[in-house]
Amino acid sequence: MAESVKVAVRVRPFNSRETSRNAKLIIEMSGKTTEIMDPENMSAEPRRFAFDYSYWSHDQFNENSEGYLEPSGGKYADQRVVFDDLGRGVLDNAWKGYNCSLFAYGQTGSGKSYSMVGYGSNKGIVPIFCDELFKAVESKRLSAGADEEYQVTLGMLEIYNEQVRDLLNPKTISQKGGLKVRQDPKKGFYVEQLTSCPVNSYKEIDNKINEGTRNRTVASTNMNATSSRAHTIVAITFTQKTPNETGQSMTRTAVVNLVDLAGSERADSTGATGDRLKEGSAINQSLSSLGNVIKALADLSTGKKKTVVPYRDSVLTKLLQNALGGNSKTIMIAALSPADINYEETLSTLRFADRAKAIKTTATVNESPTDRLIRELREENARLMEMLKKGGLSPEMAAALIAGGGVGGGGGGDSGGSSNSEVDEMKKQLEEQVRKNQEEMENMKKTWEERMQENKGSISANMEEDNKRQEDRKVIPHFWNLNEDAALTAMVVHFVNEGTSKLGNKKANPPAEITLSGLSILPAHAVVTNKNSNISIKPLEKAKILVNGQRIIKDTQLHHNDRLLFGANNMYVFHHPQDEAKSMKEGKKTETPTFDSAQEEIAQKAGLMNTEGKSAEDMILQEEVVQMLQLVNEANAMSEELEKKVKFEVALVSPQARGLKDGRTAVMVKMINQVNGNEWMWDKNKAINRKSLMQEIYQDFVSGEENWDVPKERDPFWEPADQEILIGTAHVHLMSLAHALDIEETLVITDYKGKGMGHVSVKCLPCTSDYEKLDEDYFIDDPADLIGKDFYFIFKIENCRGLPANIAKSCCKYKQYTDDKLTETNEVDSMNPEFKFEKRHKQTPVTEQYVSYLKEGSIVIEVWGRQKGDSQGGAPSKGPAAKSAAKPAAKPAANNTQKKADNKASVNDNKSKPTPAPAPVVKQDPKMAAELDNYQKRTTEAEGKLGSIQDQIAAKRKKGETTITIEELEAMLGGGGNVNHTRNENLGENTSKACVIQ
Repeated sequence: MAESVKVAVRVRPFNSRETSRNAKLIIEMSGKTTEIMDPENMSAEPRRFAFDYSYWSHDQFNENSEGYLEPSGGKYADQRVVFDDLGRGVLDNAWKGYNCSLFAYGQTGSGKSYSMVGYGSNKGIVPIFCDELFKAVESKRLSAGADEEYQVTLGMLEIYNEQVRDLLNPKTISQKGGLKVRQDPKKGFYVEQLTSCPVNSYKEIDNKINEGTRNRTVASTNMNATSSRAHTIVAITFTQKTPNETGQSMTRTAVVNLVDLAGSERADSTGATGDRLKEGSAINQSLSSLGNVIKALADLSTGKKKTVVPYRDSVLTKLLQNALGGNSKTIMIAALSPADINYEETLSTLRFADRAKAIKTTATVNESPTDRLIRELREENARLMEMLKKGGLSPEMAAALIAGGGVGGGGGGDSGGSSNSEVDEMKKQLEEQVRKNQEEMENMKKTWEERMQENKGSISANMEEDNKRQEDRKVIPHFWNLNEDAALTAMVVHFVNEGTSKLGNKKANPPAEITLSGLSILPAHAVVTNKNSNISIKPLEKAKILVNGQRIIKDTQLHHNDRLLFGANNMYVFHHPQDEAKSMKEGKKTETPTFDSAQEEIAQKAGLMNTEGKSAEDMILQEEVVQMLQLVNEANAMSEELEKKVKFEVALVSPQARGLKDGRTAVMVKMINQVNGNEWMWDKNKAINRKSLMQEIYQDFVSGEENWDVPKERDPFWEPADQEILIGTAHVHLMSLAHALDIEETLVITDYKGKGMGHVSVKCLPCTSDYEKLDEDYFIDDPADLIGKDFYFIFKIENCRGLPANIAKSCCKYKQYTDDKLTETNEVDSMNPEFKFEKRHKQTPVTEQYVSYLKEGSIVIEVWGRQKGDSQGGAPSKGPAAKSAAKPAAKPAANNTQKKADNKASVNDNKSKPTPAPAPVVKQDPKMAAELDNYQKRTTEAEGKLGSIQDQIAAKRKKGETTITIEELEAMLGGGGNVNHTRNENLGENTSKACVIQ
């Protein structure tokens, strides 16, 4: 009988990131109901979802002396409650012979791993399940008869980038293309040659799971893979052989799949809008496919008969076919973040879980007579062997095999006309099936004791090694790894024995005592010295090592809990047992470093993070900087190793530098071609997308793929030179236009750093309704007089001068007032293009808002260009643009003077020449007053800020200090201005943050 998938949701406490950002709680639970509130409108009616279980684990708990989080109020759901509701059912069904599946879903950091695995005394579902299973097995064995056996085997795999890795067999982890996924007519999809380890106790299964986790950690570092994008499946096969009422031996088998899915935020496109390379399809394919499968299954449950369930679209959905729509009792636990800053992701998770409720599965007891199973396998083998001897395949068999899964389990094909390669592949599948059947028969014939005896040596050796490692960690100084996935942290340990230890990669000759693999690890990377428990580390050659966020170039003393970054992605913590014991004796408390705190430290040492007194927006900005800094480090290391000849930098770009009036500072990535100096700017999403594609290429390179490189059109390290890029912006202030005065200016074009990239000449001419020139004496004393009238002006972009030498073509774009679309000039060749652009504008009628726009706003001119390619001799910019950047910007008054006012001033000067007189006490010309007032305000402001900076520099030098902080600059500049007027206008309030991180 079909039954629905059980769905539970669980909300965790705020994490340190959310606490530091003063996050608001948006989740509420009552009974089985979960509510989520919109942070933009907290007073609105919340969205409600009903599930089988809603677990509140946000607050109302205390940590006891053993470190276990126990309830302090009636609402809190601890680990034992979750297991009793979910894991206990899985355990009971496994004893009855049902296949069971339990999978955890949610965004990265939402608490999936805590529910599934847990930490310390707070064991999750997986370890408690294993512990309870073996307690029951041991109890049964005490009273078992001679014909009774209880067997447990373990398999552990990871799906990353649509490739399957056997985590219990390190030799296959780097196998090209991963393990093959096949299909059996009776059992469905399975992984070919997946290791299945017999285990006889909780200690053995725990040891094996830890071994698999260590292998996963090492593999992710070696391949520069992002662990949060991988799915992990722990498969426990529980077999019971017991006699029935007639004395016949019966075999009851249950396969329990415990699945920790990748972070669900990866399911959606990263939004790399306009990128010529779309989102790394293989990376996100599996979760997208899972969503499609669940939607299709939900549709089927509502009676849509023609719905096709796309199990074959990904490796994950193939392997979860039974769990989602076949012979399995299935439970899903969705992990939720309680914070408003994760609202969209949490809402998406709730919707996903809500759809999963509609899925129905039909589980059957997997029980058959043991002799019959052996007989059926023997008969199938005989049939397959006969086919192989004849060397031919029937069309029906060919079709079945093709449908059953070729390489990677995919495929379709024409049963009537298979190619030689397809036939060879089918024969291989037949041979593999024969081998698999033979292995199953042998296992069934063997007693459990015989199977355990065969593996006893390796299991004992592993357990002894693990026990020794744990004991050594208590007394020997060592390094332990940090990983963004908390479940993979502290899984890799390197001991620092007395004397000198060399640290390097696997190419070191002779082999290094401490072997690391990964980006930018050299064969001879460092020397670690342990002399009488004094530990020091010395980098070799050009090795990159950061200690506590600071790069070291000489022998450096290490202390307990020091953080070290080797190369680009090997993060470790140094543990010194003697130092730790000394600190504890002195009553000093030391916090254990985390991956996030170590990354933030690196950013702080680079001058990019300061959490004190920061707004929520600043905290978001700093988080993005830390994320992009790590991305850039890895991208540069991959580029260098693959000899791509491009370099990456992190850039902070203010909204004004992007042509916006206000908004958030954007964290972007600049890519620089080291051959010709061409540059491209990527937004954050595009950079994340490109890094994913870089990782795919790098993983092929590390795996030894001959064709690891790709054509430039598909190369994430390449951009076409003629792709349009933003050269810079210039702001045309409209105050003079509000008084009906002409504006004729030559403005400096500045990039996001405030560097001059050339000049643009513009005119803004008020005119009549026929777009004719106004009378020479026409002047509006008070701009408010325009309200209710019609207003007309002509906007001209004459030319640009001194653009960078590597720019082949350029154009200008702008928006006026409430325009939705950008107005563009023609694209013109040359670094000194003549645009001769003119456009007529009108406002009918003028409103109060439009007057405010004229008085306080500006037209932002964006200058866009296309760079010269290699054949055009593009080179780093050293010509006029670079020189013009070094010149001070022209004073606004020199360019913002109206010709009519100039002429009148000249006449007055000539009249007064014969007899110089004191300043005349006469009424000032209102037109001139407006011009002078505008200029005077700008000049006074700029001079004041310049003086403030000079005073501060003098004071710093007097104290012997050589740096000025961002906060000090903001104070001097009145909240983020800049001494250079043009830079201030073009970069806005975030000028002091607009910088490049080297």
